[in-house]
Order: sequence, then C-alpha cells, then structure tokens
Amino acid sequence: MPVGILINVFSVFFGGIIGGFVGERISEKFKQEINMVFGACSMTMGIYAIAPMKYMPVVIFSVVLGTGLGLVFHLGEKINRGAMLMQRPIAKLIPNEKLTLSQEDFVNTLVTVIVLFCASGSGIYGSLDSGMTGDSSVLIAKSILDFFTAAIFACNLGFVVSVIALPQFVIFFTLFLMAKFIFPLTTPDMILDFKACGGVLMLATGFRMIKVKMFPTADMIPSMLLVMPISWAWVNWILPLL
Repeated sequence: MPVGILINVFSVFFGGIIGGFVGERISEKFKQEINMVFGACSMTMGIYAIAPMKYMPVVIFSVVLGTGLGLVFHLGEKINRGAMLMQRPIAKLIPNEKLTLSQEDFVNTLVTVIVLFCASGSGIYGSLDSGMTGDSSVLIAKSILDFFTAAIFACNLGFVVSVIALPQFVIFFTLFLMAKFIFPLTTPDMILDFKACGGVLMLATGFRMIKVKMFPTADMIPSMLLVMPISWAWVNWILPLL
C-alpha cells in the first residue's frame, strides 16, 4: 500500500482546504513573512539534496539540457494554462472566494506550488523508494512541510491549492508502481545525482517563493527524467575515456 503517498496527498488536500477557509483572517504581513520562511526551507532542502551528489558535470548538464528542452517545447506555458484550467472550476464552485493577487502573480505562484508539490526531488525519490523498499519515511517527512506550505499558499491562492493533490497522487502513484522496474536499473551514484538534480529544482523553487528570481522551474522538470540516464552514460562511456 502506498501509505506515504496517501499521507502526502492528504496533507496537501487538507492544508489547502484549511488555508482556503482561514485565509481572509490572516494578515498580509503574516502571509508574506511565513512564505519567506517556507522559501528558505525549500532552499535548505535543495542544498541538503545537492550536497552528496556524485558527479557534478552530470547534474549540471542534465539541468541545462532538461531546461532547454522544457523551453523549446514551452512546457512552462502548458503548465501555466493547466494551472488556470484548475482554477476555473474552483472559482465557479466558490464564487465568493476573495483573492488579492494579480493574474500574473496568481499564475506564477500557482506554478511554483505545483512544481513544489508534484516535481520535487524528495517527492519523486520518496515515491520510488516507497515502491521498492516499502519505506515511507521520506514522504512522511515531506508531508509535514507540505501541510503547512499548502495552508499558507491557500491563504493567497484559495482552494485551488487542494486540487493539486490530484495530479500529485497520479504522478507519485505512477512512480510507486514503476519503482520495481526502475530501481533494479539504478546504482547508488545515479540515485545521488538524481536527488541532487531535484535539489536544484527545490533551490530554484525557493528563490521563486521569496520572489528573488523567477526561475523557469516548470521548464526545468525534464532534467529529472534525463539525469539518471546521463549519470549512467557518464560512468560507463565518458569516465573510461578520461
């Protein structure tokens, strides 16, 4: 049973619901300052994941190539449109929802949250690890932060944050089912590089959360698909030539 995935999904769902209800009662100053703290937490998790990486050229090349592919295929724009499609039925269902963000800020923030919940290195690795070993500790630890993060973001974005639990479940459960096929093909070094690549996304997401620099985090997602094959090729094809 994907216990860790269910805990993580429900933490986002209920966090979004609670934040949607109490959002109007929380001051803007509190929302902004606590969001800065969550941004710092995201960057901390990213740094922690990057630190043990095995092959730096692999991670850098994967991030650059993956982001390039995302930009070429306009992945970020597609996710932006998907984010707005998610919001429309919520706005119809709860028409009195009062949102203070501009359209541009709303989309940028929603995309940040989607990447944070659905494409983080800890979430993807945790789903694979849970499917292979049955250990849900990574996902349970992630759920604690996700619950409060979803609640705070929902204060600004509304109940649409809780809907992110649906694509999150689909992505994580798919990885959970694929784990028994993926893990036997991996090595410890590939896992370290994979987690480091996810850490780069978490770091970029943190910068978006505190609005220092709006990194194209949605366009960076393909790097997560490329890093393990590139790590394998680096060890088996490139290193023997050096």
